[in-house]
Amino acid sequence: MSTHHQYMARAVALARKGLYSSDPNPRVGCILVKQGAIIGEGFHLRAGEAHAEINALRQAGAQARGATAYVTLEPCSHHGKTPPCSEALIAAGIDELYMAMEDPNPLVRGRGKKALQDHGITVHSGLLAAEAEALNPGFVMRMRSGRPFVRCKLAMSVDGRTAMASGESQWITGAAARKDLQQLRARSSAIITGIGTVLKDDPQLTVRLQGASRQPLRVILDPRLSTPPGAKILQPPGEVLIVTASNEPRVAEPLTALGVEVVQLAQGRDRIDLPALMALLAEREMNELHLETGATLSGAFLRAGLIDELILYIAPKLMGDSARGLFHTPGLEKMADAVNLNIEDIRAVGSDWRLTITIRK
Repeated sequence: MSTHHQYMARAVALARKGLYSSDPNPRVGCILVKQGAIIGEGFHLRAGEAHAEINALRQAGAQARGATAYVTLEPCSHHGKTPPCSEALIAAGIDELYMAMEDPNPLVRGRGKKALQDHGITVHSGLLAAEAEALNPGFVMRMRSGRPFVRCKLAMSVDGRTAMASGESQWITGAAARKDLQQLRARSSAIITGIGTVLKDDPQLTVRLQGASRQPLRVILDPRLSTPPGAKILQPPGEVLIVTASNEPRVAEPLTALGVEVVQLAQGRDRIDLPALMALLAEREMNELHLETGATLSGAFLRAGLIDELILYIAPKLMGDSARGLFHTPGLEKMADAVNLNIEDIRAVGSDWRLTITIRK
């Protein structure tokens, strides 16, 4: 591995430190190198606070003049909650910059690079681009496609069952898998569930991970506004959004009185418009959506082409023929109708296995 790769790999590792906190901003890392030594490094911790480049420049101080910067994302060139990082790098007097990837944000794309080049700074791009993009699947998708990245978590037995016929499902997986799930929740912008899960399991769906400073928005898809005001999911911490097909304000009053936001997105009677939901959440700067739903709702997202990644935990159990299946997917009757998948990763998590799966297009 070249020295340039090693420096960029360090910047990627720094960016990962913002995995649970930088949302809705991307996770970005930066290091400054001069005469073969790292003189400054930083990452973006939280929206509204200093970006990775600024933190690295502060650490380097006057030594930044003549240095080379390695940053995982093109330095911003517009005024948002903070001033442009490209201007700060120019003012600091760096000579050269390696960036892993161009910023897909239309407000930035190519402009930060051009600003640096216009001031005589040599810019290289593409170094560890795939690694940098993998840190920000939601931000990249929202900027390029106008919708968030959707990750669906499912847990099943070896024979493909998610609950007993009675609905009993706690616990299919072991403690290590449940801890791993907390990390998936913590990195998400929003956690989505359905009214069936709320009524059956009464989950809270909060992040209970040491060191996590942010609670994702909890979204309940509830076509008929059946959420009980006493449901655990409506309790603090964090905010709750209920999306419904119902147009009955009086039914919503007990929920809105609790501070819960209720939005109507109907697609026919008793059906929620899932593409409209994606547009709404993208408008609210939601990057990564985490689905924890039953077979019916996960099947609806799958049929709508809205699942980008499946995280499937497989427990070493057999639950029998009468137990409930993984997806509700009516219409799959011939092998030609089958949904084809790509298995991207398999690893042991305690006594269970975790598969990371993408949908083959």
